[in-house]
Amino acid sequence: MTQQTPQVPQAQPELTEVRNFRDVGGLPTVDGRRVREGRLFRSGHLAHATEADAAFLAGLGLHTIFDFRNASDIKLEGPDVTLPGVRHVNIPLTDPADGAEFWAMVRDGELDQLRSALGDGKAAARMAKTYRHIITTRTEDHSRVLNALAEDSVPALMHCAAGKDRAGLSVAVTLLAVGVERDAIEADYLKSDDPHRRYKIRRSDNSAVGMSQEVMELLAPLFGAHTDYLAAAYDAIEQTWGSTEKYLTDGLKLTPATRERLRDRLLTD
Repeated sequence: MTQQTPQVPQAQPELTEVRNFRDVGGLPTVDGRRVREGRLFRSGHLAHATEADAAFLAGLGLHTIFDFRNASDIKLEGPDVTLPGVRHVNIPLTDPADGAEFWAMVRDGELDQLRSALGDGKAAARMAKTYRHIITTRTEDHSRVLNALAEDSVPALMHCAAGKDRAGLSVAVTLLAVGVERDAIEADYLKSDDPHRRYKIRRSDNSAVGMSQEVMELLAPLFGAHTDYLAAAYDAIEQTWGSTEKYLTDGLKLTPATRERLRDRLLTD
């Protein structure tokens, strides 16, 4: 049987100062259902949202915003704009101390430092390691999110800084829990690599030297979405729990009733 290409929603609004926004509605499940539109959204941080951006977001009917940034991220970018009547839940998926020196080097380091730290595949290897680490160490946090979605937190928006890694994994875990096809999860994840969606890189040296093509190429693996990163997360699931099903039941402690409520809230009939 020829496998059909996953249908990933294409028409998405372009917000001025909120990167990487999209509705994940429309993604197909293995049993023929789809994620409902208007139930689960993802994006980068909302700290710089314009009045028009905020008005659009406020019109989505959101119940909860899940912000996966840590204190250092929030200090760098600022807190999210406040949306009236929307609950804001901060669940840091990385510790502020983890990699603090590394990210300072990304912002402030000179070319030789960047070559040493990021060249020869080191940047991509670091990202894959991060994905594995989040999957294996943040099961309690991911379980908290999924249980909240099952109870009362839909429609929801998930974001981190870029909306790619921590939010990307949280969205992927949510979609796995309701049975979305893996190819469709990957197709949605890879949308974060579109040039207009990428996080705006901040460097202390914004000159032609500090933002040279070589510097941008060295930094690119840190700010791009790649199938190898998502594959590392799936591999961590298989190595740690043996299967996705065991990950959901033993790792995330999701009961059959919770998963059924989650499917009812997020999927079409």
